[in-house]
Amino acid sequence: MSATTGCDTVTQSANSAVTDTLARVLVVHNHYQQPGGEDNVFRAEAELLRRRGHAVCEYTVDNASIGAAPQARLAVETVWSAGSARRLGQVLREFRPDVAHFHNTFPLISPAAYYACQSASVAVVQTLHHYRWGCPKATLYRGGRVCEDCLGKLVAWPGAVHGCYRDSRATSAVIGVMNATHRLLGTWQARVNRYIALSQFQRSKLMAAGLPGQRIAVKGNFVDPDPGPSDCRESYLLYVGRLIPEKGILTLLKAWRMLGEDVPLKVVGDGALAGEVARAAAAIPGVEWLGSRTSAEVLDLMGRAQAVIVPSEWHEPFGLVAIEAFAKGTPVIAARAGALPEIVEHGHTGLLFARGSAEDLSASVRWAAGHASDLEAMGRAARQSFERSYTSERNYASLIGIYRQALVSTR
Repeated sequence: MSATTGCDTVTQSANSAVTDTLARVLVVHNHYQQPGGEDNVFRAEAELLRRRGHAVCEYTVDNASIGAAPQARLAVETVWSAGSARRLGQVLREFRPDVAHFHNTFPLISPAAYYACQSASVAVVQTLHHYRWGCPKATLYRGGRVCEDCLGKLVAWPGAVHGCYRDSRATSAVIGVMNATHRLLGTWQARVNRYIALSQFQRSKLMAAGLPGQRIAVKGNFVDPDPGPSDCRESYLLYVGRLIPEKGILTLLKAWRMLGEDVPLKVVGDGALAGEVARAAAAIPGVEWLGSRTSAEVLDLMGRAQAVIVPSEWHEPFGLVAIEAFAKGTPVIAARAGALPEIVEHGHTGLLFARGSAEDLSASVRWAAGHASDLEAMGRAARQSFERSYTSERNYASLIGIYRQALVSTR
């Protein structure tokens, strides 16, 4: 395994939050083979800290380096990677951070890294981007439905039986062993000073998985730079996301088949169900599949849409697409799934419909089509919600507060 390290020197800042006890932050992340939201949050928070005058050191590994590594060795290192802890220990000695902020440790970094930080008297913060602490697949979703069969179990044997992680019983079992081992060792309870959950909903599920609730703070994601609200609207609705079952794309297409009229829908994204979406776009009037688009293009499409639809069917830990829409002053029609009801206030910043119900979604779309002025008011309220809760300034203040809590708990 090869690691990449990039460290800054301390910069001068007029921001009073940068003190001697918070000047240096080590951010740690194990990149996935397929880049996703976690990678984006890792980069965004590191850059935010730099702009605020902190010295930031990035310690990263990439799953692309796994290659043809022996599976037995990879299994052992997933549970405890002595090599990763040793390399991270060297970085800790050289950079001397005040806080180590972890995003993903699976599988190459491993929880052994927390012990290296504790040996160096460095406070540990871990962002919880998903549910892997209580689910081998990390999604609490299996076979087209929400699944909590492993939640709270010492050993996640149902996940191993079903081969939930990449259809592999062996790999799913390794994840279950990793979680059980570190629960028995007290790693989750004693070696992490503060966890960051993205929502109250996610926090509750991870507490059920065994993480210590008194150490879990809640801080959502943010949009930076602020794209500003849009004042130019067109008649279409918009979906942005991966084309996979848990994101509710099939329910969305079913709802459009039921509408019986030409309601424009643009779909942005790619994934396992791309073929299904392509066929629907050819058969359903008004449905247009745009494939993948850049972040700038997505924000432009959001700004011109009447509303953005988030039809998720899994336990969404947060809902970044929703707050991106809010940043553009666009209301959101979202499923009552996971944290989405914490973000979207029904009748104020958007509409909520029953998870997995094409009938309820189509009814919401019909209502939106006939209430343009109400949608405009919701869009204004959505923008206000963004300014109140999801800007980089708000996020930075919350992040520094969590760092301070972590530092206090090490004393």
